[in-house]
Amino acid sequence: MNIIVLGLNHKTASVEVREKIAFSGTKLEEGLMHFSSISQIKETAILSTCNRVEVYFVVDKDNADEAIEKIQDVISIVHNIEKSLFLQHLYNHRNKKAVKHIFRVASSLDSMIVGEPQILGQLKDAFDLSLKKKTTGVILNKLITHAIYTAKRVRTETKIAENAVSISFAAVEMAKKIFISLTEKRVMLIGAGEMAELAARHLINNGVSNVIVANRTFERGCELANLFNGKVVKFEDFQRELVNVDIVICSTGASSYIINKEQMHKIMKERKNKPVFIIDISVPRNVAPDINDIDNVYLYDVDDLQDVVYSNINNRKKEAEKAENIVSEEVESFINWIDSLQVTPTVIALKKKAEEIRDDEFQRFKNKYPNLNEDTLKAIHYMGTAIINKLIHPPIIALKEHGNESTQIVEFTKKLYDL
Repeated sequence: MNIIVLGLNHKTASVEVREKIAFSGTKLEEGLMHFSSISQIKETAILSTCNRVEVYFVVDKDNADEAIEKIQDVISIVHNIEKSLFLQHLYNHRNKKAVKHIFRVASSLDSMIVGEPQILGQLKDAFDLSLKKKTTGVILNKLITHAIYTAKRVRTETKIAENAVSISFAAVEMAKKIFISLTEKRVMLIGAGEMAELAARHLINNGVSNVIVANRTFERGCELANLFNGKVVKFEDFQRELVNVDIVICSTGASSYIINKEQMHKIMKERKNKPVFIIDISVPRNVAPDINDIDNVYLYDVDDLQDVVYSNINNRKKEAEKAENIVSEEVESFINWIDSLQVTPTVIALKKKAEEIRDDEFQRFKNKYPNLNEDTLKAIHYMGTAIINKLIHPPIIALKEHGNESTQIVEFTKKLYDL
């Protein structure tokens, strides 16, 4: 039996290639049913995200290469794409390497951003569909369940998911340090760039309640305000609104400062000196750096946030080392379970044969000595059980402990005991 992973990801293929063979919508179910209908494949599941497309499957040892070839054919047919366009980007991992790969994927150690939480949910969704379509069985059910358990261990026992590793997340992290709680805080977007929008989304997810948008193109400002159920103001009026907001995200294409120290002094006076957090992610900068000298004004530019990101990435790398150790432990645990599947029938057969020999000999003994009382017979039967248990204990231990040699030991035990 082989456990195999066949796929590609952000490390081996560009987004143009990944999107061509992505399984989404009806294609996901279509691909799953096609794969499960391949005669060599016993179990299968598909994990398809923006950063990876992977097929997990179980086959007999002699059928692995043929199954891989047929899966490649299915990918080509379902997506109407020449195999030559994706073959060079594929990898395949088998057995222990496959198990480790899946555990690392679930634990976000193989993600573009190590520690990101989305991949575990995506794996759960892929597993749920496979269960619904009945394309998995004993092996993949145990494997994916164990992968999910491993990922939860990683998140519980390490800090791999803590701290921001993107500019937008870093902005939220800094805001939390200033305000402690973001509930009911108001944010203004000056400019409607993609990074400002992303930062605003993260702030809202962390409790910010109101969004005001000021953009040179009023229509674009309206579009963005509608996304957040906020309000839009004319660009030339944004300074008047600064009195009423707690967080400012500035991202415009202006070539000079649009907020200077003198203006900020007036605003803080009207605010009665309540703290304000300003994130200037414009390049060139749009907010005068010296406003940081004003009490309760906290200004961070893109370099400040990038420093936070670099520091947090380094922290995640250290936590990733701990996570790799957890993954290695759980891989060994799963492999031991797989090995036990191979030896269990032989262990059962050995015990059964020993018990049959004991029972046959005990019956002969009873027939030969019919006048023995019940207590004596029980003692003799107990002694027979003790003898066979001691005799079969060493081969059973050898079968269970030597997983890497289990095939040879199983065959030898069968021949030795005529099983």
